[in-house]
Amino acid sequence: MDRSSLLQLIQEQQLDPENTGFIGADTFAGLVHSHELPLDPTKLDMLVALAQSNERGQVCYQELVDLISSKRSSSFKRAIANGQRALPRDGLLDEPGLGVYKRFVRYVAYEILPCEVDRRWYFYRHRSCPPPVFMASVTLAQIIVFLCYGARLNKWVLQTYHPEYMKSPLVYHPGHRARAWRFLTYMFMHVGLEQLGFNALLQLMIGVPLEMVHGVLRISLLYLAGVLAGSLTVSITDMRAPLVGGSGGVYALCSAHLANVVMNWAGMRCPYKLLRMVLALVCMSSEVGRAVWLRFSPPLPASGPQPSFMAHLAGAVVGVSMGLTILRSYEERLRDQCGWWVVLLAYGTFLLFAIFWNVFAYDLLGADIPPPP
Repeated sequence: MDRSSLLQLIQEQQLDPENTGFIGADTFAGLVHSHELPLDPTKLDMLVALAQSNERGQVCYQELVDLISSKRSSSFKRAIANGQRALPRDGLLDEPGLGVYKRFVRYVAYEILPCEVDRRWYFYRHRSCPPPVFMASVTLAQIIVFLCYGARLNKWVLQTYHPEYMKSPLVYHPGHRARAWRFLTYMFMHVGLEQLGFNALLQLMIGVPLEMVHGVLRISLLYLAGVLAGSLTVSITDMRAPLVGGSGGVYALCSAHLANVVMNWAGMRCPYKLLRMVLALVCMSSEVGRAVWLRFSPPLPASGPQPSFMAHLAGAVVGVSMGLTILRSYEERLRDQCGWWVVLLAYGTFLLFAIFWNVFAYDLLGADIPPPP
């Protein structure tokens, strides 16, 4: 149902004869049932919650239009909150007769979203098309690249110690900073099977559900922002080091999700959340520790500095700032939120500083850069 047909129906039924801008919720619900309009159950639940936020049990016309057209502004969600998020139906866990895919959608809803209204909204509105292609495609590309270089070098762990590895046009190297694509393409290269396995597992276990809920545009933006921040941070703080691996993007996703879980701890219904939180932090910290060890205490003779670990930390900062803003804005327009513009301004300032640093600072400081391979 579009905006024009809804307006026509309201005018024909004289639901607002005095043109007050408000419509009785009970009256509209009766109209839905009598005309058999295609309004899913979760929208009727939200209609009740919106009415409870009004002293007279009425719904603002604009909020009703937003509800029908599946637009949820900040004021819309505040109205739901004022109505105490009333839900006359049982939770999704009690939904009977679900198929395998719908059970997976329900699982994703409880893993990612912090309140029952949002979970029901997502469950009823979710469509399998388009699928979460970004994280799956990135992971597949990383695996293919790793297999190609592993077969070519006949080396599957600690590939960075092979003299031919750093000659790849995908690796970020401080001697090749003018080749701007390397600030992003390094995410397709990995130190070895252990780093690829860790990143691929997190991308599929956390990235795919996040993409299913928040969409390909937002999650791809967050992932690539973490990747770019990782390489630029390395170019500023660890000027002699190269960089490989998608850890900047992975840590942006994981940090954003973990921060969102902590801030909405009471509302999250994912099982064993405390244990899983501890395990996630231990695994992420162990991966950072492994990267630090390889950077400063290489186990094998190397012709130059080993990849930096600073991308992990930069990705985590992006996740806690930009990522948390995105995840807390489910089904809301980011451009309508002041916090989003603050985060974008901060990120843009960092980008400009990093660009000037890469253009001028290396020569001014006389940085001792290893010769490019």
